[in-house]
Amino acid sequence: MNKSITLRNLFLHGKKCIGLEYQSDKVINALVKELPNPRWNKMMGIVYVDNTPKNIDAIFKKFKGVAWINSNYFFSNKPLENDNDTLNFDWFHKRKLPVNHRRCPAPYLQKLKLKRYAMATAKIYVKHFESFINYYRSIELEDIDENDIRFYLEKLIDQNRSNSYVNLSINAIKFYYEVVLNMPNRFYLIERPQKEVLLPKVLSKDDILQMIAHTTNVKHRCIISLLYSSGLRRSELINLKIEDIDSKRMVIRVRQAKGKKDRFTILNKSVLEDLRLYFKMYRPVRYLFEGAIRSMKYNESSVLRVVTHAANRAGLHQRVTPHMLRHSFATHLLEDGIDIRHIQLLLGHESTKTTEIYTHVAVNNFKNIKDLLP
Repeated sequence: MNKSITLRNLFLHGKKCIGLEYQSDKVINALVKELPNPRWNKMMGIVYVDNTPKNIDAIFKKFKGVAWINSNYFFSNKPLENDNDTLNFDWFHKRKLPVNHRRCPAPYLQKLKLKRYAMATAKIYVKHFESFINYYRSIELEDIDENDIRFYLEKLIDQNRSNSYVNLSINAIKFYYEVVLNMPNRFYLIERPQKEVLLPKVLSKDDILQMIAHTTNVKHRCIISLLYSSGLRRSELINLKIEDIDSKRMVIRVRQAKGKKDRFTILNKSVLEDLRLYFKMYRPVRYLFEGAIRSMKYNESSVLRVVTHAANRAGLHQRVTPHMLRHSFATHLLEDGIDIRHIQLLLGHESTKTTEIYTHVAVNNFKNIKDLLP
C-alpha cells in the first residue's frame, strides 16, 4: 500500500477542521468526494472537512486498505515532563503590568502546569506569547491566522531579533494554538529561521582554578568544583542527593537527567575531600545542596550567583555561567586525549554528534601547526 494521506489540524471560518494532504490520485480523489462535505482551501492548497469524531472515524474507514493514514501530525503524543516540579504561578499574578496589557489566558497556564513544563520554560513562553497577543490586542485569539503570525515574525526579524528569539516566539505561539486548543501541528506551514550554530564558550583550566581558589565558602567551592570536574548541568547539580555520591567507586549518579535517563559521571578525589568537609559543616538532610530550608534543594539562581561572584573575584573579564563550566569540562577532556564516546557518556548526550561540537573549540591540535610568521 504505497498511497498515504496525512491529516492536518486546521482552523477555518471559526471552526476546527481536518486537512487531508495527499498526492493527487484518481482513487483517492473519488473517495475524498464521498466524505461528509469536503471543501478545498485555495490558500493552503488542501482538501478539508469539519473536525468531528464522526468525520475522523469516516476517514479511517473510507481509506482502509487503500491508503495509509498518517496521523502523527494530528494527534498529540508528547510525553509529560515528569521530572519537573509543579509550577507555581504566584509570579504571574504579582506582576505589575500596564493597564491595557493583555494577559496570557488561564488555559495556557493550566496546560503548562499539566504538562509539567520547567519554570524557566514557562516564564519564557508566557513572555513571548503575551508579546504576541498584545501586538494583536484588538483581535480575538481564535481569529488570528497563519498570515497574522507570519507578519508578527517578520516584525521581529525587522527588529533584528536573533533566530533563537524568533524560534522561541514560534514555540510559544504554537503552544497555544496546537497544545492548549488541542490541534497539533496546526501551523505546520510556518517557516522557522535557520538555527544558529554557536560554539560553546570555554574557560581555561587556570581561570577555573582561580575561581575555585577565590571561593572561601566550602559549599560554594564544592558547587563550582562539581560543575566543572563532573560536567554537571545546573539542574543536575541541585537534584543530587547524598546517596548519589559513591566514594568507593569514585562516581556520581545523575538521576533522570535530560532525556529521562540515569548516568554516571566521574568524582574527583580533591572534590570528595571538600564534600566531606562540607558535609560535616552543613549536615544536609536530603539533597546534597540545600537552601535555607532544610531538605529543600538549592535554588538554580543561587548557583548562578555563586559562579558569577567567583568569576568576579578571580578577575575574569567576561560573564561566566554554570554551563560554561560543563563546556570547559568536555573541551579539556577532549584536549587531554579522552575518546569522544567516553565524553558523550559522561555528559549524557544521546549521540556523539552533540558532543562533536567540542572538537571545534579544542585547541590541542593547533599547537602542532607551524607559525607562518617568522
